[in-house]
Amino acid sequence: MTEAKVIMFKTIDAERRGTTSEEVVSQLREMIHKGELRPGDRLPPERDLAKLLGVSRPTLRAGISSLAAVGVLQPRRGAGTFVVEAEGSPALDSSPLRLMASLQRFTPAEMFEARRSLEMAIAGLAAERATGDQMASMSEEVTGMFASLDEPEQFLVHDMRFHQTVAAASGNRILTALMNMVATILFEVRNKTVKRARDLKESAEMHRSIYRAIRDRNPDAARDAMRDHLMLAQRAQEEEERT
Repeated sequence: MTEAKVIMFKTIDAERRGTTSEEVVSQLREMIHKGELRPGDRLPPERDLAKLLGVSRPTLRAGISSLAAVGVLQPRRGAGTFVVEAEGSPALDSSPLRLMASLQRFTPAEMFEARRSLEMAIAGLAAERATGDQMASMSEEVTGMFASLDEPEQFLVHDMRFHQTVAAASGNRILTALMNMVATILFEVRNKTVKRARDLKESAEMHRSIYRAIRDRNPDAARDAMRDHLMLAQRAQEEEERT
């Protein structure tokens, strides 16, 4: 963000703030869609932005983490938080799919089935095409998962980043964009329930199995490991929603 550029942030209406980060996410997304925030722009410091939006710093932090997990924002240590540059795989807005899901009453089972189909294919391609740097990134996210077993929301951020890295490693930007669109909706749903998760260690181990299959250049094993993980994730989300 250059010094000459002034970005106007609107205070979130008090009656809409609640105790969640959803309005923070909604407002920042809207500003990006309108071009008020552009790729490469840096957000104001956390303290200032929380004051501008009229929310607490933990609420702001949760909203930024959600947008970072789905590849919209990028926190850089010591530099601030930036809107992600428009490069690499195209980012498809999940809003039309979310609206269609509401109108057509897509079931969670259908959403997970779509995600499984996409990500199993993606995992197989990643086992054939992943670079050394991409495999190193996957390993780092798996390490982050094991380190955040007692912090479900942070665990979920590492989870999402792992899947984004696997998708990028597939080398197919269309599959990657479609996966991100479906996964974003499922991420937003699970972010509301993940505090009740009971399976995080098993989930981390499954992610490690996916990583190892990709590292070993074994497409069949990568597809099988991804299938098993996503079936566990579906059962975990269903259980969290019941409790």
